[in-house]
Amino acid sequence: MISYEPLWETMRRVDITTYALINKYGVPSSTVHGLKHNKNINMYTLERLCNILNCTPDQVVKFEKE
Repeated sequence: MISYEPLWETMRRVDITTYALINKYGVPSSTVHGLKHNKNINMYTLERLCNILNCTPDQVVKFEKE
């Protein structure tokens, strides 16, 4: 199971909101909605999030056993 719990922690740490992701950085609102519901994202989106947040993939997503 995919969890974006690390993403929300990273966003709090660097003080970037979902509003900023959408309006300042151009992340589609449908992508943010998918992240909130632990839906799959593609590698391009993961790379963009890492660049925006200046972090590594493990600070965005983690995989948990079901």
